[in-house]
Amino acid sequence: MISELKTLRKELHQNPELSGIESKTAKHIKTFIELYHPTKIIENLGSHGLAVIYEFSANGPTIAIRCELDALPIEEENQFNYKSIVKGVSHKCGHDGHMAIVAGLICWIKKQNFETGKIVLIFQSAEETGKGAYHMLEDARFSQLRIDYIFALHNIPGEPMHSIITIDSCFSAEVQSFALTVEGKESHAAEPENGINPALGISSMISALSRLNINNPEDENFTIITPVYINMGQKSYGISPANAELNYTIRTWSTGKMTTLKSEIEHIFRETCQEYKLQYSDKWFEYFPASKNDIECNNLVKKAAQINNLKVKQRPYPFKFGEDFGWFSKKYKTAMFGLGAGIGTPALHSADYDFPDEIIETGINMFKTIISNIMYDLTKRT
Repeated sequence: MISELKTLRKELHQNPELSGIESKTAKHIKTFIELYHPTKIIENLGSHGLAVIYEFSANGPTIAIRCELDALPIEEENQFNYKSIVKGVSHKCGHDGHMAIVAGLICWIKKQNFETGKIVLIFQSAEETGKGAYHMLEDARFSQLRIDYIFALHNIPGEPMHSIITIDSCFSAEVQSFALTVEGKESHAAEPENGINPALGISSMISALSRLNINNPEDENFTIITPVYINMGQKSYGISPANAELNYTIRTWSTGKMTTLKSEIEHIFRETCQEYKLQYSDKWFEYFPASKNDIECNNLVKKAAQINNLKVKQRPYPFKFGEDFGWFSKKYKTAMFGLGAGIGTPALHSADYDFPDEIIETGINMFKTIISNIMYDLTKRT
C-alpha cells in the first residue's frame, strides 16, 4: 500500500492545481478512494472539497481527518521525473503528501470492525488563500456530518524526520492581509507644490506600522507586520504622482490581539492621510484564524506519538504561518500537529522543496492510532 501511496503522491505532485480550481485533483483522489468502497463520498463540498465517509454505526463519535488539495503559484526548480508539468504551479507546501497520508487510511479503515461511530476523510480546497475551510463550513452538508473531532497534520521541514511537534495553545498564527490605496493630486514634476504627492504620507505610514512590531514569539502580544507590495506613480519623469498602494500581511497569536492591532492600523491610516491631505481606502482579506488545539484532542495526539515510539517535541508557541484549519477550530474540537520532514529538507514554499515520502507511513500510523484510541475508549466507557 505504501508503494501505491508514493505513486499517488508523485502523480498529484506532477499535476498541481491552484486554490479554488482543484477539480482534477479532487477527481484523482475520488478515483483512488472508490477502489475501497466507502459508505459515501460527498463531492464539491464548499468548493472542490471531498468528504469520504465510512460509517460503522449511527451512534458514537464522528472522527474527521483533514488534508488540503491545493498547490502554490511557484515555479518548481527540482528536476526529478515527477516534476510539476504545470508552468508556474507546484506543490511547495506538501499538500500532495498530506493527501497521500489521508488517502492511505482507507485500506486500514476498510478492515476495521468498530462497533460504533463513523470516520470522515476531508480533502479540502483552497487552504492557501484562507477560503477553503470557511466555504466548507458554510456548506449545509458539512454540518449534517455531525463531526465530534477533527485532526490534521502539517509536515515541518527543519525538524527531525518522523518527530511529532505538539503545541498546547494554537498550532499556527492568526493572519490577516490588507491593501491600502491612497490618492493625492497629480502635478508637473517641476511644480510638485501644485499637487499632492503621496510619497511622504506612505513613508510616514510605513514607519508608523514598523513600530507596531513585537518580534518576541514568547510575548502574548507578538506581532509581525510585513510589507509585501508597494507601488507609487509610474516611470514618467515629468509627473508628480497622485496614487500609491501598500500591501501588508500581519500576524498575531490571538484574535483579541488581531482586533486591537487592526484598530491601531486603521487609526494610523486616518491620522496620516488627514495630515498629508490624502484620500484613502483599505481592503482586508486572506484571513486565517489561529488554529486552536483542544486539550482532549491534543492529548490524543501526544498519546498516539508515544504508542508509535515517536519523538515528541513540545513547542512553546505557535508556528508563524497561517493555516485555515483555524476555521474548523472555531466550531469543533480540533488538533493539528507537526510531522518532522527532516533537518535538511528545504523550507515550505521554497522552489526546491519536495515532500519526503519517508513520512507518509508515519502520518498514517498517527491517525490510525488516534482514531483507534477514540473508538476503543468509547467502547470501554459504554
